[in-house]
Amino acid sequence: QVQLVESGGGLVQAGDSLTLSCTASGRTVSSVAIGWFRQAPGKEREFVGLINLSGPDIYTDSVKGRFTISRDNAKNTVYLQMNSLKPEDTAVYSCASFNSGLYYRSSSYAYWGQGTQVTVSS
Repeated sequence: QVQLVESGGGLVQAGDSLTLSCTASGRTVSSVAIGWFRQAPGKEREFVGLINLSGPDIYTDSVKGRFTISRDNAKNTVYLQMNSLKPEDTAVYSCASFNSGLYYRSSSYAYWGQGTQVTVSS
């Protein structure tokens, strides 16, 4: 079983940067693709990005050029670097381990972290 723990959320102003961490146990992050999702109040969970085992990483259009996902195998941690944050980025951000299926669907992921709140003020 994989356990994922997110951290790094907080309250920032528009234009600021923030880095979220997703630390895994039970499996190495080098052996599984990790996705990031977010859910704003009253909205459905939304795919943010995916760091692949091979091939290019994938980002939703609204964060392309602003968000970057990276992996530190030594720390068994995946990061979501968020730059130029906007109020519409406000959400609970969760990481998840990819299982199979379409990368942008929540049902394609097997294990989830508890989420971390990101609030961007205007």
